[in-house]
Amino acid sequence: MARVKGSVQTRARRKKILNAAEGYFGSKHLLFKTAKEQVLHSYRYAYISRRKIKSDFRKLWIKRINAGCHANGISYSRFMDGLKKSDIAINRKMLSELAINDPKAFASLVETAKKAAAK
Repeated sequence: MARVKGSVQTRARRKKILNAAEGYFGSKHLLFKTAKEQVLHSYRYAYISRRKIKSDFRKLWIKRINAGCHANGISYSRFMDGLKKSDIAINRKMLSELAINDPKAFASLVETAKKAAAK
């Protein structure tokens, strides 16, 4: 039985890693071993960042809502409490969009929340 040579598959596997390491600094884009280490680290960083971006956006939305609330004379926590008591279910993304793009509608929500919080 003939001996199987794996040069084609090996070259393809190494080329895939080196192509993924394109643009890396120093020998990380030239040498297979260092490129493989860096690509694996990069994949891990990308995985973590895809999850972290969700919390980053939530923080941004809360800051925008807070700014809109303070412009209308109420704190963020009292505003959210008032919305919950008045059974208004709008997510933070939409509330931040309202605070930026439609201040009049946001002000009416603030008034509704103030009335519900006062009860």
